[in-house]
Order: sequence, then C-alpha cells, then structure tokens
Amino acid sequence: MVKINLSNIRGDLTGGLTAGIVALPLALALGVASGLGPMAGLYGAIAVGFFAALFGGTPAQISGPTGPMVVVLAGLFASLSGDASLIFTAVILAGIFQIVFGVLGVGQYIRLVPYPVISGFMSGIGAIIIILQIGRLLGHEPPGGTIGALTYLPTALADIDFITLALGLGTLVIAYKWPPALGKFVPGALAALIIGTLVSLALSVPVLGDIPTGLPSLHLPVFDQSKALLILEAAFILAVLGAIDSLLTSLVADNMTRTRHDSNKELIGQGIGNTFAGLIGGIAGAGATMRTVVNIRSGGKYNISGMTHALVLLAIVLGLSPLAAQIPHAVLAGILVKVGLDIIDWSYLKRAHKGPRWDFALMLMVLGLTVFVDLITAVGVGVVFAALAYVKQIARLQIEELNKIPESLNDPAENKLLESLKGKVSIFSFGGPLSFGAAADLGHHVRERVKPGSKFTILDFSRVPLMDVSAAMAVDTVTSDALAAGRQLLICGANEEVNKVLEGVNEAHPGIPNYATLHEALLHAKKNVAGTESTQASFQTAAQS
Repeated sequence: MVKINLSNIRGDLTGGLTAGIVALPLALALGVASGLGPMAGLYGAIAVGFFAALFGGTPAQISGPTGPMVVVLAGLFASLSGDASLIFTAVILAGIFQIVFGVLGVGQYIRLVPYPVISGFMSGIGAIIIILQIGRLLGHEPPGGTIGALTYLPTALADIDFITLALGLGTLVIAYKWPPALGKFVPGALAALIIGTLVSLALSVPVLGDIPTGLPSLHLPVFDQSKALLILEAAFILAVLGAIDSLLTSLVADNMTRTRHDSNKELIGQGIGNTFAGLIGGIAGAGATMRTVVNIRSGGKYNISGMTHALVLLAIVLGLSPLAAQIPHAVLAGILVKVGLDIIDWSYLKRAHKGPRWDFALMLMVLGLTVFVDLITAVGVGVVFAALAYVKQIARLQIEELNKIPESLNDPAENKLLESLKGKVSIFSFGGPLSFGAAADLGHHVRERVKPGSKFTILDFSRVPLMDVSAAMAVDTVTSDALAAGRQLLICGANEEVNKVLEGVNEAHPGIPNYATLHEALLHAKKNVAGTESTQASFQTAAQS
C-alpha cells in the first residue's frame, strides 16, 4: 500500500533537491560506464528513483544507478555486442525477479549474507570500476571487461595522453578536496563535473557528444532464443545484487533515522523501479548509499524526498541535455574512480589484521572472485564457505560439550542416584542445536568415552532445541554400538520436535526407553541394575549351596 507522508514536506523537498544534484554526475558517469550512454544512466535514475521511493519500504532511501549494477551491465553489453534492446530486456526481467523476491519474502534471507562476503564483493566491485577507468584516464578506450582492461594497460601506458590524464586526476582531486562549507551549496562531484568541463573547453579531449533530449521512448522486451540463457543469467545477477545493495543501504538509513525498513516491500519497490527503467531505456539501479546519506543529512525523511530527486533529474533531462554533451570522458572517469574508491571497504581493510584470519581470507577470496570471475560466483562461493566454517565451529562446540562427561550433577537427587549406580551409567549431555556438522564424530566420541563396565548409556537432549536427520542417524549408530556391547540405551529430555526426528529415523531400533527428564532415566537404570544384581546374587547363593 502506497503512503505519502507530508509531515516533513520542507525537509523532504530540500533533501530530494540536494540528492538530485548529487545524482546527476553519477548517473551520467555510470550510464557511460555501462556502455549504453549517459541518457540511459539518467533515465535509470529517474525511473528507479521515483518508483522505488513510491512503492519501497525504506522511506528515506534514494535509489538509482550504482557501481555493482553497472559492472554487470557493462559485461552484458560486451557479451551482447551492444544490443541495447536485449540489455533493456534483462533490466526488465531483473525488476520482475525482484518483485518475485519481495512477494516470496526473500528479503529477510538476503540480510543473512556474512559481512566478510559483503565486504569482499563490494571492494571487488570498487576495484573493477577503477580498473575499467584507468585506460580512459590515460587517454584510451580500453576493451570491455576487467581482464581486457588489465591486458590493455601496457598499451595505454606506452602512449599516455598527459592532457587527458591531468584533466581526469584534477577532477578526482576536486571531488575529494572540495571544501565541506561549499559542499552544502554545490556537492563535490557536481563541482568537479562543472569545473572539469569548463577547463576542457580550452583543450582538445574526447567528449560525450550529442545527447538526445526530451522524453524517453518505450522499449518493449525482445526475446532472442540464442541469447535467452545469457539474458536470464544477467537478469538474475542484477536482481540479486540490486537486492543486496538496496537492503544494505536500507540498514544505513535505519541507523541514521532510527527507523526500521520493510525488506520485502523494498524489494517490490526496487523491482517496480527497475521494470520501468528497462521499459524507458534506463539502466538498472538500487538503493544508493551516498545519495541516501546526502538526502537524510539535508532533511529528507520520507518517500517524497526520493520522488523529488527523480523529478529534479527529469527536469534536467528535458532542458539541459545539450550542455551535458560537452562533458569530457576523462572528467567522468575521474568521478567514477572516486565512486570505486568509495565502494572499497577501507574501514574493514584497516582493521582486518586484528580480526579472525579466516574471515579476512574469506573476504580476499570473494574479492578475487569478484574481479576475475563474476559477482554471483563470488557471493555464492563466499556464502557456502562462510556457512561451512560456521557449521564447523558449532560442531566443535557440540563435540566439546559432549566430551564433558559429568562426574556429578547439579540436582542433588539426580547426583545421589548417579553415585548409587557406581559407574554403571555413562551420561552424554548435548548442548544447542544438534546438526550434521557434529554427526560425523558423534558416534566415535560416545564410543571412546563410555565408562568401562557401563550397563547403560544415557543421551540427554534436554538442552537440544532441534536436531537434523544427520544427527539422528548418528544416534542410531550409537544405539547399534550400545546393543552390540550389551548396554542399554536411554534417551531423556527430548522435546516434541527432536522426538519426531528420532522416531522417524530410528525405526531399526524401536522401543528405546525415552524419558522426560534425566531423573526418570536414572531411576530406570537404578531399578534395572538393582534387579540384575539381585538376580546375580540369587544365582551365586544357589551355586554355593
């Protein structure tokens, strides 16, 4: 349901106007970097910015073209030999995927991606953007793709256009060193764009050239069976990256505004925005962190600010396109290098050596895969390795807990029963969720630590909230070992969910005594031990007489 909050109208209009001015040079630069041209960047910023604000779940968020999305689009542009209609089809499909993600409630799971993985692929994206712009800063037009740009670098270095290099580096310096006091009126990136363009009028450097003006035309989806798989794959990557990028920015907005965003609604809003972007010939976008921060600091709180930002860009498109034609490629390259440097996670890199080495190694692995393979592989591999590392840590804790065979119990009544059994009972108490990580070693550790002379093995599940099938199969192995050694297995403390898993898996050993508490299990053991000892004493008396 769309809600328009008018309680902060002045702040929202100011924030939206400021964010729109900041977005202008970035939209132009990212549009050029995608291969589809500066107007595609502006159209994307307008469509995603307006509709994501209108339908999204993060009121203060500003959406538009971002580095991660452009990296994918640039790769797709190279793969499709610049076929714009197929690229816009991929953008439309990406938007539809995001709407489906939101409807299915995928938003809550995207936030579970570990920080080293996020840090690695964000830093990798920043590195890609910088690598792709080095050739342009040197006065050349490098081939598409990270590997192509790197292999072309020696050629560019052998023939440097120092005028273009000076213009690009000057733009970068202005963007970084623009005084904060002046930044309140003219943002650094916009100042760098204006100054760089004015300086270039006296120089002979490549510029953007003619840019169409007026309203965009409609781009309906085009289907090419031979390219269908490539388009679907690119659309899915765009959807996933856009979702991650947007929800990370939503978290930043939450921290600044002390609010809580709606992840799934945000995905639906982003999906609608990207669908419209593709239909009007714009590039895909996502929640943009820097523009969102600028909006909030300028007074923006609600979705009117994001819609205002888009309308400001629309006004620029309708009236100022001829002026944008004079912007040099080197100036946009300088701005993009700043974008790349800002995306790199310097804060984590500075303190990574103080944290766990595995997390830093994971971050570097994801970064490398992002730069030299592709983004979706990097995130997928990173999540799998992070999950396996987590499972291993939990398994180690579970096994360590299992190794602590109690010599005494906290409950006086239970402790008295344990002492009366004189080593004829081995108790194994499990802590926390019991999963496949510990299952492989569970049977081995129980077998090694059963007390000599034990008649009963008690498995205490009172602190186990849930159990998977792998762990239940390990319990089945423990049961087989106990029966083969002449011991009786007792289970206690298992909740309804754990019991259900145990009963479903352990059909080969029906009738295992299952007690609600450890005290009841110990009573069963004492009664049976006493009965056994009484029978043995009777046999000995009869034999002696």
